[in-house]
Amino acid sequence: MTDIKIDIYNHVLPLPYLELVKKHGKEPGMIKRMTNLRMLWDMPARVAMLDAWPEVQQVLSLSLPSPEMLGGPDESPAFARVANESMADICKQWPHKFPTFVASLPMNNTEAALAEMDYAIEQLGAKGVQILSHVNGRALDGPDIFPIFERITNHHNMPVWMHPARPGSRADYVGEDKSHYEIWQVLGWPFETSVAMSRMVFSGLFDKLPNLRLITHHCGGMIPYFSGRAETLWAQLGSRSVDPAEADVLKKLSKKPMEYFKMFYGDTVLGGSSSALRCGLDFFGADKVVFASDCPFDPEEGPMFIREGIRSVEDLKLPKEDARRLYFGNAFKLLGMKEEK
Repeated sequence: MTDIKIDIYNHVLPLPYLELVKKHGKEPGMIKRMTNLRMLWDMPARVAMLDAWPEVQQVLSLSLPSPEMLGGPDESPAFARVANESMADICKQWPHKFPTFVASLPMNNTEAALAEMDYAIEQLGAKGVQILSHVNGRALDGPDIFPIFERITNHHNMPVWMHPARPGSRADYVGEDKSHYEIWQVLGWPFETSVAMSRMVFSGLFDKLPNLRLITHHCGGMIPYFSGRAETLWAQLGSRSVDPAEADVLKKLSKKPMEYFKMFYGDTVLGGSSSALRCGLDFFGADKVVFASDCPFDPEEGPMFIREGIRSVEDLKLPKEDARRLYFGNAFKLLGMKEEK
């Protein structure tokens, strides 16, 4: 059992949900990518691919596009239900490969999102929820989003997975009609993660919900690498601002900003870079980093990120207990799972 590796952040697009994406998807490029990426929706092929790593078990989460990206508040609840029931079915069919899944919610309909959260967790066995770094362009610190954080934390005592999202239609420069060279994803997604984390911190979310456990994709985006810059500049928050309200932000927080950022979790999805992982571990600590692959979004469409993710951990030559925390110990605590003897 000590050899197990829990891949806590990877993606699927079950066939019933893929049909919804084809019908309701708003970005042709995304539809093309998802349709052609076999390991997202061909689960027998996915299982066969995973046989190369018998110690790896994947906690499933839905790939983009999320339910609220496909339809309005009246449509997204039904889309989320299809996604969650489909993922639950996959876990039932291959429990030794996929022990559990993370629920997707119709985030543009708070009442329905709360109901779907309860259903997915209590009836389908989900071990948490996934949200994006914004809700169709709206920040996560809005009052309509807080009940979702509050319920998953205080009622269900389960974690949140946060995935970045930034469309290719959002230009890199004013006057252009789109982002070029996939900058929107390669650099834009870590930025989106960092922005969402910052809005949560400075809005006081962790003071309201000190037990909130939130897993950031790509090991916290920019935050670990720029933590020194962030700490020194945010210590001066409000001193240069024309908005008088910003001068009071630090006074309202019970901790220094960087202490809140260290309350997040980071995953090992860094393209196999052991130096980047070392930075993330130095920032979050070995008890706040979890192994993940981002499978199947790699050049080999499945195996590369698993293989290179494992290598990036092994290259660090961590103490045995720290390696065990990354591979499965931290995941077990987050998921409420017990190690089999």
